[in-house]
Amino acid sequence: MLRDDVIEYSLDAHHSEEQGKKIRKKIWQVTAILTAITIFEVAVGATIKQSSDYWQVVKWLFIGLTLLKAGYIVLVFMHLGDERKAMRYVILVPYFIFICYLIFIALYEGTALGNIWTLYRA
Repeated sequence: MLRDDVIEYSLDAHHSEEQGKKIRKKIWQVTAILTAITIFEVAVGATIKQSSDYWQVVKWLFIGLTLLKAGYIVLVFMHLGDERKAMRYVILVPYFIFICYLIFIALYEGTALGNIWTLYRA
């Protein structure tokens, strides 16, 4: 039985070879950027040990780069980059505020737990 309520969108995707090349170039560019950031994160994590004095900076660097990658993925793959600037801010600013809030809570609770353990041992 043939259904008339199902729309096949792939049949309507008519574009020239030039547009196809631009799309493929953009995909490779996004892949290269995300791969470079990930390789940098892995290299930093592999070279700097947790006992190092720089480990606090490394943790904040990881958090910042992860937020950068997440925002870039949202802008590119969810087509938010094609929207107006105000619409981008409406979506991304609450997201970043919420992530910063979660980071604050995790760090605050982590230090509170450390204080409880020092009181318990005394």
